[in-house]
Amino acid sequence: MALTTVAYAEEPASAPKVVQQFLGKYCLECHDSDVQKGDREFESFALPLKSVADLISAKDIIDQVTLKEMPPKKADQPSDEERLTLLRVLREGTVAARGKIESSGSRTVMRRLSSREYENTLAALFGRRVDTLGLTADFPKEKTSRHIDTIGKSLVTSGFLVDQYFQAANRLVETRLGKPVMEPKNWHFNGHFIQYEELSGSHKAAFNYRYLNLYEQPNTDTRQGGYGHIEDFLKGVPESGFYDLEVEAQALHRNTHFDHAIFGIDFSEPFIIGVVPGDITKGHIHYPQPIEPLLASSVVPDEKPTVLKFRVWLEAGQTPRFIFPNGPYESRASVVTINKRYKDEFKIPPGTSGVSRTHLLRDGDLPHIRISDIKIQGPVKEAGGSVEEVAVFGQGGFNPERALDQLYAFAEKAYRRPLTDTDRAPIQSFYDKRLAEKATPRQAALDALKLILCSPSFLYLSEITDDDSAKALKPYDLATRLSYALWAAPPDAALLATAKSGKITEPAELKKQVQRMMADERISGFIHGFLDSWLNLRDLGSMPPPRETNLTYYAEDLPASMKQEVRLFFSDLLKRNGSVENFLDSDYSFVDKKLAKLYELPEQKTLRLADGFQKVSLKGNAHRGGLLGMSGVLTVSANGVETSPVTRGAWVSENILGIPPPPPPDVVPAIDADVSGATTIRERLAKHRADPTCAECHRKIDPLGFSLETFDPIGRWRSNYAKPKGGKAPAPKVDASGEFPSGETYQDFAGFKKIIRETREDLFTRHLIRQVLTYASGRHMEASDDFELDEIHQAVKADKRGLQTLIVRCLTSEIFRSR
Repeated sequence: MALTTVAYAEEPASAPKVVQQFLGKYCLECHDSDVQKGDREFESFALPLKSVADLISAKDIIDQVTLKEMPPKKADQPSDEERLTLLRVLREGTVAARGKIESSGSRTVMRRLSSREYENTLAALFGRRVDTLGLTADFPKEKTSRHIDTIGKSLVTSGFLVDQYFQAANRLVETRLGKPVMEPKNWHFNGHFIQYEELSGSHKAAFNYRYLNLYEQPNTDTRQGGYGHIEDFLKGVPESGFYDLEVEAQALHRNTHFDHAIFGIDFSEPFIIGVVPGDITKGHIHYPQPIEPLLASSVVPDEKPTVLKFRVWLEAGQTPRFIFPNGPYESRASVVTINKRYKDEFKIPPGTSGVSRTHLLRDGDLPHIRISDIKIQGPVKEAGGSVEEVAVFGQGGFNPERALDQLYAFAEKAYRRPLTDTDRAPIQSFYDKRLAEKATPRQAALDALKLILCSPSFLYLSEITDDDSAKALKPYDLATRLSYALWAAPPDAALLATAKSGKITEPAELKKQVQRMMADERISGFIHGFLDSWLNLRDLGSMPPPRETNLTYYAEDLPASMKQEVRLFFSDLLKRNGSVENFLDSDYSFVDKKLAKLYELPEQKTLRLADGFQKVSLKGNAHRGGLLGMSGVLTVSANGVETSPVTRGAWVSENILGIPPPPPPDVVPAIDADVSGATTIRERLAKHRADPTCAECHRKIDPLGFSLETFDPIGRWRSNYAKPKGGKAPAPKVDASGEFPSGETYQDFAGFKKIIRETREDLFTRHLIRQVLTYASGRHMEASDDFELDEIHQAVKADKRGLQTLIVRCLTSEIFRSR
């Protein structure tokens, strides 16, 4: 009898049939080809989805069914089971269709250099940093595809960008190679140090502008005393070059008797002075500017004026500005507090404004850096000619008699391959044209140089094969792809040599080059670029937390430390071929003094800022370990203001497990914020999940985020949420427990990580392989790549999941070696 029952049991309806039955029963009365109410026609809609229009229709149906806005309330309503079944098959159909519609045929679309690769390439070709020029500052914001910035189809070129390339090439060439030879000059400043407007009166009254004072760090709201400029040197240096600075400075009142908490900094650390460029034509000289890389820094001795010496690179028109990186946070607020709390200490009353500081400068001990004398000399002559001259024209510099040969040699480096006659022709033609227009041979060569820097052969990774059906990259294209994958920069001489011999296409040689390049310091190009893409670290700081409740985040520039921890952790695993399981949980990490304090580690008592980052043990520490215990990951996966299991859970699903959650309906009701803090996010989510159609996705996402509620928006550990505003109710406790859809339960963060590591390690490893190959090849992985992905996965597992093994396997795979 049982066998008979099984034999005749009704089989589940196929996905196309589910859609057909649901639409026929509940939708077509109003949305067939004749009626098309609301301009929606679903009679022709069916699985599988075959076009972008089908995807749009599917998204519309999913949204309306999820929100129960379709069918209308007066019509017959489907059961929850019918709704869930339809939503499930439509979501699966959408994923499958998107993969086919967006497919590149498992081939990389010819792509241009990203903005960061472009600057790295110019720095390599010209032999010197170019970030002081801000060449890409006005470029359109780079588009990413699923957070990755190396995908060919995303790196489009517009007419505006082409114009920016011409402007950048012109500025770089003329600034660095078109400048006249200039004898060094000397400048000396020891007065007339006018500062930010609000400081001007007090500085005139107290010092008659005798001193240039730094009162706060640059990253503040009020911008009061964070930048010190030289009022009589606003035009800046006449030519680009190295300049020697001698700055007489002293750190004053680091032992101030005022309450140290007022200033929000660590007074056990010596004060630090930094030098950044400024340009009066680019905005307010007292405020942050788009181009201000740190050029130099030094500890400032306490009390006694000391001459500090710096050699810095300044572009023509730039003037040196001085900053106080570890200075007090919000000087204006500090002054207001001191004037209120210590008003009885001063001979002259502070006044009613609260912001007066003349009395503080005369009688108080306001902590600051005081500069009393500045000497500038330069440009400093470089032995053997400028670095750029040698890099572009070779030893001995430009030679009119060999101009074309010198240009061809540079073009070969810029194009990353031997030149063809087709490459040489426009260079020669343009050079001759400029000579005919009476340009000097050098200027004609410089103009031809700009032409090279705007050539598609320079701006694009062409990856062309003679036979369109051939998939394997040719030697030089493979060398270029490898170099930009690992260094985000052009190939070096060794890599070009193996490309010239053709050996790079041999698996053994390719593996040898990969291992050589990973051991080079330029591997930082991969580490920074890949982590920005995989973990979306480039967005760290894009949704900053409120300043009033997270002062440390700003006062100690925590985003920089947060990123560095992840980079050092990745680098360490790469160097020693450590297992990628350490990303899921580990008993060590790398922290500086700032993070040691944020994490409440014992090392916060012994580390100094000068110690930088140190490897620390996390054995027995249930609060940290692995990526999910790092503040950088916890901050970028939050929304800045508060935390949400949904936001962090979706981030974990997509970035750790490689399962992108479906997007919510466009008009899904938001989870009501509780500004009073009387309810927890879990309590608010419970109401949100009461609808079965919402619960279908939330049951997969939320368990990945509940355990992370033990961390606040910047990754600090907490057992309770903030105390409710008003009233006497206690601060709600954090409930970090959860249950996976597969049935595993956990009670806390440590238990959550244990489940991930024990049951989802393969899922994580496979996702990491896909991300490395996607980033390195410039295209997303597709279903046709699965067989080789499986092979790489098995090889990595057999070698104890070593990170170095994983990257070598990826970069020697057929996927990477193919167009």
